[in-house]
Amino acid sequence: MPNPTPPRPGELLWIDRPASVQFASAPFTFLLLRVHGWSTYDGWVWLDGLHLDPDGHIVQRRSIFVAVAGLTTAPAQHPRPDPAQFMEQINRESREPDCPRRTR
Repeated sequence: MPNPTPPRPGELLWIDRPASVQFASAPFTFLLLRVHGWSTYDGWVWLDGLHLDPDGHIVQRRSIFVAVAGLTTAPAQHPRPDPAQFMEQINRESREPDCPRRTR
C-alpha cells in the first residue's frame, strides 16, 4: 500500500489523534509552512507551521511529528490569519539543524 502524499505548504490542517496520539486530548488547527526533509519512519513526517486558535490567530510556531495518513484538511470555514501577521514567520531565516536535536 503506497504512502499518502505529504501536505503542501499553505495548507490548513486539523491535527488530532489520527495524526499522532500526543494530540488526542488537545486537537488544533495548523497552518503548514514547510515539510522537513528529515529522515524518519515510513509514513511519518516533521512539519513546521503555525498553531492557530479557533479565531485564526497564531498561538505559536512549532514543528510537529505526525503520520501522513492521519492528517486531514481543516474545515473551509476555519479562519486563517491575516497574511501580514505570518509573512515574517514564513520568511524567517532558518537556523535549524538538518535533523531533529536528540535529547536524553
